[in-house]
Amino acid sequence: MTREEIRHAVLAALADVAPEADLGRLAPDAELRETLDLDSMDFLRVVQRIATATGVEIPDADAGRLATLADCIEYLAKRA
Repeated sequence: MTREEIRHAVLAALADVAPEADLGRLAPDAELRETLDLDSMDFLRVVQRIATATGVEIPDADAGRLATLADCIEYLAKRA
């Protein structure tokens, strides 16, 4: 997967869980949970959707490493 494909997969997962969010204005370094007002269950659903969309297994222990859009792209690019 390219970084752009990963970015689209992450944004799609976020849109699925937080459909009211304005993802077009999401800064790459913005904290996802804080910026999108995601509780822990919402965030876990995002992580699960990202894993499904990319085919990358994301252990629960690594979920915290996906704090920003940039973090997600970097994490997944190394594992895709």
